[in-house]
Amino acid sequence: MQSAIKSQEIVSDTSRLAGIVSKIVRSDCDQLTAVPGLSLHRRNSASASVHCIYGLGIGVTLQGCKQVMVGKEVISYAPGQSIVTSVDLPVISHVTQASFTKPFLGMMLTFDSATVIQIAERMRLSQRLRNDGFRPINVQALDVGVHDALWRLVRLLSEPQLLETLAPLIKEEIIARLLSGAHGSQLLHIVTGSSPSQHIAKTLTWLKLNFRHALRMDDLAANANMSPSTFRQHFRTVTGMSPLQYQKQLRLQAARQLMLTQYVDASSAGGSVGYESSSQFSREYRRLFGEPPQRDIKRMRLQQIATNR
Repeated sequence: MQSAIKSQEIVSDTSRLAGIVSKIVRSDCDQLTAVPGLSLHRRNSASASVHCIYGLGIGVTLQGCKQVMVGKEVISYAPGQSIVTSVDLPVISHVTQASFTKPFLGMMLTFDSATVIQIAERMRLSQRLRNDGFRPINVQALDVGVHDALWRLVRLLSEPQLLETLAPLIKEEIIARLLSGAHGSQLLHIVTGSSPSQHIAKTLTWLKLNFRHALRMDDLAANANMSPSTFRQHFRTVTGMSPLQYQKQLRLQAARQLMLTQYVDASSAGGSVGYESSSQFSREYRRLFGEPPQRDIKRMRLQQIATNR
């Protein structure tokens, strides 16, 4: 009974936070803010699937509904729920409920892994790590304390003279509350150096920086202190895909950004992210994004023009 009442209170509070975000984000877009790592999101209609990478952090739906696909798993989250990602994950996301009169509104806040580790050590939480099945992305009811801290963080956008001083403190509070709450056991897996998931998290960090290079599976497994077969099994458990599939998604998403933002041609973009064959790049790009590179980028630019009108 009490949990149901708390859930209703959070949804009600979330609607008030949605009102503030709606006033800040007037158009259909993803808006970065003056708070490092904080972005606000609005969609006036249900959206097509978008390939992107979720990093370490928390996402909250304030109004509407959103779905995220990790590997073959589909995760939905609505107002009153929070989604926390503990490692860098290529995902497919789309807004499932939104309209012009009641748009989708959401926010995301990313964290620095070193800060998470420092706070966990300060709180002496690594000793509480349970042998739960590790889930790199997890949905829970939004904690009342986390909601209150997010409210204060967004309110800081209207107080620029205090933002630089208070924003880091509120972010640390949010991390501490997540570590001690329902998301804690998942975040603690990346803190404990001896856990297999922490070794995989380090591998993912390395791959994110070195995806252009050819993969040597035996070397990756040795660096993670695992046999190749055990490494593949743990890697797939954490990410929902194989190491080669993970690298491929990183490469293709990086190439897409190069073409979209820096007007690099498809052949050059493919070469810059590690592809030796232009035809292989185009084939794998179309398989992931549904269209050849040039057609896909043209469509995305037209969408940007229509959104900005």
